[in-house]
Amino acid sequence: EVQLAESGGGLVQPGGSLRLSCAASGFTFSVYAMSWVRQAPGKGLEWVSGINSGGGSTRYADSVMGRFTISRDTAKSTVHLQMNSLKTEDTAVYYCHAAHRVWGGYWGQGTQVTVSV
Repeated sequence: EVQLAESGGGLVQPGGSLRLSCAASGFTFSVYAMSWVRQAPGKGLEWVSGINSGGGSTRYADSVMGRFTISRDTAKSTVHLQMNSLKTEDTAVYYCHAAHRVWGGYWGQGTQVTVSV
């Protein structure tokens, strides 16, 4: 059974940090590109960051560039999103997504991040 299990969300004050993790199982993690996608209250999905299967290439949305860092640990089939200098507009449910150009993709259940005083 394929699973993507996000963790690490929570409530944090503006300027604070959180580290999200996504543990993958049930598929060959090492050949999938991984991304983080978020959905703020009342809004659509927003792509946040992505990392290629080898881990050597990363990309970020302009809104998080310089504040968020994506990484992957292939040995542990885990992808992380380090979020620093959090803003209230970062409040959203954060989803982990795995993608392969031939085999399709998978989504996690999401983890809530709330940035508030």
